[in-house]
Amino acid sequence: MMDWITSPEAWAALVTLTAMEIILGIDNVVFISLVVQRLPPAQALRARQVGLSAALGLRIALLFALSWLIGLQQDLFTAFGHAFSWRDIILIAGGGFLIAKATHEMHGALEGEDESEEAGSPATYVQRAFMAVVVQVILLDLVFSVDSILTAIGMAEHLAIMVMAVIIAVSIMFVASGPLSTFIAAHPTTKMLALAFLVLIGVTLVADGFGAHISKGYIYAAMAFSVMVEMLNVSASGRRRRRIAARQAGEGR
Repeated sequence: MMDWITSPEAWAALVTLTAMEIILGIDNVVFISLVVQRLPPAQALRARQVGLSAALGLRIALLFALSWLIGLQQDLFTAFGHAFSWRDIILIAGGGFLIAKATHEMHGALEGEDESEEAGSPATYVQRAFMAVVVQVILLDLVFSVDSILTAIGMAEHLAIMVMAVIIAVSIMFVASGPLSTFIAAHPTTKMLALAFLVLIGVTLVADGFGAHISKGYIYAAMAFSVMVEMLNVSASGRRRRRIAARQAGEGR
């Protein structure tokens, strides 16, 4: 049962599968980092813990239900010349939710939000916002979990390898989500870029659900290029602020 431990092929499969799970988890990390922005630091940390714990639990549960999961790929009905399965429906619903959520956040960032209209005490508002964040994260966890586990099937022969890969990947996602959330909060322009990423990911999920597969390599390459450009912009902006501060300090002497 555990003879795979001495197999170099099994360890190679573990490394490959872990790397793939981390790459597929980028979408999840970006979403979690964005939705916790409205929460106080302590609540944001707790929301990330609950959300990623749910992601870990969902992924492991799906691994132990492989036969049911594979059944999600069986055709249910045909429309517009395409046979739809439960997997397609989940991807379309999840992609549509991502597009709607990111568009709503973009509208709020551009138009401004009047928090005074929120009913109830600040504590009630924080609790309600926390529950909303957790529910949204769990719903998207389900979509991303189904997608990543279906992709992982066939890459490893042993269930233990797949479970270990998921645990390692989710642990890395948790470590990365904190600094990413802090960075987005400190640099507002990156929030709009991250929201644009979510719209792109949502469109990709919907397209995949309708049978138009878009290689995620293209998506991640575009995201990486945009991030590099934004890093240059953030660096230039920081140097500009330091020069202005130094000039003002010199004039004040």
